[in-house]
Amino acid sequence: MAWDEWEQLKSQAAERQPDGMRLNQLETSSGSAGSPGSGKYGDLTASQGDLAKIGEHAFDLHGKLWDKGRTAVSSSEKAAGDLTQQGLALGGALQHVATRWEEQLTSLRDACAHISNHMTVSKKLHIDGDHYIGRKLSSIDTLDAGFDERVGAPGQKNPLYGEAADKGKKDD
Repeated sequence: MAWDEWEQLKSQAAERQPDGMRLNQLETSSGSAGSPGSGKYGDLTASQGDLAKIGEHAFDLHGKLWDKGRTAVSSSEKAAGDLTQQGLALGGALQHVATRWEEQLTSLRDACAHISNHMTVSKKLHIDGDHYIGRKLSSIDTLDAGFDERVGAPGQKNPLYGEAADKGKKDD
């Protein structure tokens, strides 16, 4: 691709997207992206159900990779051995492919296990955090309820504290 062709493609793409690139923002009714605090800003959210589903799918994939991903390894290694015994260089190449397949499969299974474990831990941490925040807010409500036992009408100053002009005077 020539430089001129690249520039032409960029300008055509810019014409189709007059606002430019928008990351992590929603389009407003006027067609432009919202700003933080405007109520139109896009937030990333994930519910506990979403995290659980991702973890379950990763766990299932981990198991399926072990069951189905290794079916050709033993036959490939056997064929590689037979070809090598016959003096064919293809035997070494096939053994290399089988070895690399096993390494990549192990790497992919490890990644699936990591994702599954991470979702389980994230779910537990978020639940623990939610419970902690709930306990703290509950204790604030309890404390606040103690201040609602006022003497006098709500919204009025407590007459026990006296007026501002009475402060500093001693009782005789």
